[in-house]
Amino acid sequence: MPDRKARFRLLLLVNIALILLAIYISLTNGVFDMTVMDVIRTLLRMDPVAEFDLVIFDFRLPRIVIAASVGFGLGVAGTVIQGITRNGLADPGILGINAGAGAAIVAFMFFFGGQFMEASWYSIMAMPLFGLTGGLLAAGLIYLFAWRNGALDPQRLILVGIAIGSGLGAVSLYLSLKMNPNDFEMATVWLSGSIWSANWTHIAGMLPWLVILIPVLMRKVHILDLLQLSEESVKNLGVSVEKERNILLLSSIGIVSACVSVSGGIGFVGLMAPHIAKRLTGIQHRYALPLSGTIGMLMVVAADFIAKTVFTPIELPVGIVISIIGVPYFFYLLSRRKK
Repeated sequence: MPDRKARFRLLLLVNIALILLAIYISLTNGVFDMTVMDVIRTLLRMDPVAEFDLVIFDFRLPRIVIAASVGFGLGVAGTVIQGITRNGLADPGILGINAGAGAAIVAFMFFFGGQFMEASWYSIMAMPLFGLTGGLLAAGLIYLFAWRNGALDPQRLILVGIAIGSGLGAVSLYLSLKMNPNDFEMATVWLSGSIWSANWTHIAGMLPWLVILIPVLMRKVHILDLLQLSEESVKNLGVSVEKERNILLLSSIGIVSACVSVSGGIGFVGLMAPHIAKRLTGIQHRYALPLSGTIGMLMVVAADFIAKTVFTPIELPVGIVISIIGVPYFFYLLSRRKK
């Protein structure tokens, strides 16, 4: 136990160091390069320069904060969803929860497009609620069709999730095609998973969800460990399985919806981060959950930097960059499960 705790702390420190390195590279590099001293002087308000203020506070820092928050949220939510379903291939994107939240937010953009484009407080605060509604609808449909003989069938879960995700993706595409050209362009980029329009208002709309719901999940890590046992065994230990599962699922959907509301459908983070974390630190969720969050954070911050710099002046959606890695990784996990 002491060895595992020491290993976890070391891994967490290494991961935080890598995140800080990624943030440093993202802050100082881009179309407009800056030195470390330029960044420090700007952040500490020592002899500030208007151009540096604009680049850091209006463009780069909001993107980094949103990328880090979204990565952490998706990593944590993916770990919980895999724990609830006892399926290592479960992921908010693959199960259709991203698609459900995305379809609801595209509907919001369709009916209130002008308000969304202006990034008003009303739209920013309302979008996660729309996302939560869509995510809950997707989760409800998944449970309905994947429930068999009084239990959740892990094999049907993936198939049903993919089918529902595809259907809700088609709804999103249909609604986006009915938008005016400006809103359509915004919706298309957003659906691919992009944080290029990040600003402090988006951050203020998303962070309360993470600040409230992530501690709820952290306090339930022992329940996640117990849920890896058979349902009868867990009930015999005095745990209210359905109640705990619902709390964990609702909290995860709330986190995913908040992330989708500001970044669109970034897939595979919730699939890869938990697997990497469990390989490094073991299956105990008290260690895997926070480590998975920091791994997701590193993935999205690094992918966002790649997306905005590699093909300059063209900027790729960050979701596409992560999918380039995520799709082969998904097939790798599928091949391992067949053995």
